Amino acid sequence: MKRKRIRLFSVFLLLALLALSGRLMQLQLFQTESYSKHKINLLEESVAQRTQALVIDEGRGEFLDRNGEPLTFTEKNVLVLFPFLKQMEWPVEKVADILHVPPQTIQTKVEEAKGPIIFGGKEPLRLSEEQMKEINSLEIQGVFALAKKFKSGEVPASQLIGVTGENTEIFHERYPDRVKGANQKIGVSGLQESFDEWLVAEEEARLIYHVDARGGPLFGVDVKYLAPANPFYPLNVKTTIDARMQQALEGVADTYNIQKGGLLLLDIEKSEIVASVSRPVMKSRDPFSGGATNYMLKALIPGSVFKTVVAAAALDEGIVDERRLFPCDEDIRGEAAEKPHGNINIKTSIAVSCNRTFADLAKELTEKDDHLLDEYAGKIGLIGDIAWKGNVYHYENFPQLNVSEGRIFASDEERKDPNYVSQTGIGQREVRVTPLGIANMMATIARGGEKFQVSAVSSVQYQNGTNMFTFPKQKIEGETITPFTAMKLQQYLRGVVNSPEGTAPYLQNAAYAIAGKTGTAQTGNYRGERVKANELYNKWFAGYFPFENPKYALVAVNMDVKIDEGGIYPIFKDSVDAIYHLEN
Repeated sequence: MKRKRIRLFSVFLLLALLALSGRLMQLQLFQTESYSKHKINLLEESVAQRTQALVIDEGRGEFLDRNGEPLTFTEKNVLVLFPFLKQMEWPVEKVADILHVPPQTIQTKVEEAKGPIIFGGKEPLRLSEEQMKEINSLEIQGVFALAKKFKSGEVPASQLIGVTGENTEIFHERYPDRVKGANQKIGVSGLQESFDEWLVAEEEARLIYHVDARGGPLFGVDVKYLAPANPFYPLNVKTTIDARMQQALEGVADTYNIQKGGLLLLDIEKSEIVASVSRPVMKSRDPFSGGATNYMLKALIPGSVFKTVVAAAALDEGIVDERRLFPCDEDIRGEAAEKPHGNINIKTSIAVSCNRTFADLAKELTEKDDHLLDEYAGKIGLIGDIAWKGNVYHYENFPQLNVSEGRIFASDEERKDPNYVSQTGIGQREVRVTPLGIANMMATIARGGEKFQVSAVSSVQYQNGTNMFTFPKQKIEGETITPFTAMKLQQYLRGVVNSPEGTAPYLQNAAYAIAGKTGTAQTGNYRGERVKANELYNKWFAGYFPFENPKYALVAVNMDVKIDEGGIYPIFKDSVDAIYHLEN
């Protein structure tokens, strides 16, 4: 009996030792860099316990504006101090003299430090190049003057640029061979997500030193600088954004307190986004609390801006010319119009935004072919592949932007219903298009009918500024409107602003001559009780300027505002004036 117990105990002990050995092998041999479902790097965690470090650069690629200026970071010359200085005699007076601060101020910060610190904390003292040279020439171990990257608190065009986040599981799925630690960031929205593979961090740049259990220096006071071995990385993404114009349009949006909506500015010749403002503002600390949506890429109800498409189709198909008159004393149902205009032609109909004209034309077009409105929305660059998409290395049809798909009708049944078609003709019912598409439509008209995909990024660059890949200007495939139709639309859109009966005379005093189209779209939403006075609208103006030599297309939209608030013309005019002053 006793022998049996000894045997059982021996077997149990052997199994326990085998299990323990297996566990040790798992920890020390097999899963040292990817332990447990959390993918913990045990080697790095072990080193982290024995070191203190100051990150100089996270190692993730950054975003630049079209002139090469940083959008997502600022680089500051700062003073770094290590806590072991409190145990040393060092020439603090010399450092203080260079910085023009009392020595006691520096000494106090060192005494309070539990790890490496930047002198000045969240608002660091910025050093000149000369101060950096003087401090580093002292060669004090634990005192370093260097350039450090700081993340921008408020990123320009924040919804377009997007945000990053930490998700170990997704990181391991995407980049199993690039795992360096538990807190590597991935792009989760905007260009950060689209260009994540180019931007993902290879390695941090940091200052480190080893410590004992109580935080004291383990191997003397030897501080090491660790940085990526490849000087060409990380890569940077050069956007088409102009930081000055972006800031100016952000200012306009703030001045007029746009709660929902925004502004989008295109360079007509290059077919590039110069500025993109979306409201509500995205909070840097809590981006998904309501401000993460980029409304400039979302399909919205356009209202009368869509009449531009109907006019293009009617002119191209030959079912209207300037001799034909429309009964604009009547609304789309044949009843007395709220604002009667008499019998007027297509040119005046665009200027005054007569609903009856475009309801009638939409019905005639769909009777001829019930897909004509969709076709012309594509021909004029409003819907379809309007954002840059193409082959980039091993990516086929790589999309720069995630743009909502526009639509003209929600179903084939609607195409056959005259009432639905009438409302579609004035940009209501199920019509949904993006501000990007509307801006591209205006750019297409300004070019005489040529349509191009819109870019938000011009190149991916190495650290030294040379291009790894450039995104060429690309035409949108398929048919276009005729040059004659484009020319007529240019005249008609100019009439919206400068004709006596036009809907936008306010814009005549803008710094540049403008051509464009208004829109006041019913949303079906109300603020409070469902009565007419509480009805909410999307207010639009879309156009291009200068009229004689078009350079920019601009869309402004103020969403979910009452009829007597949120006027769009001052927003558009102040934006144009701001651009003029920047260029002159």
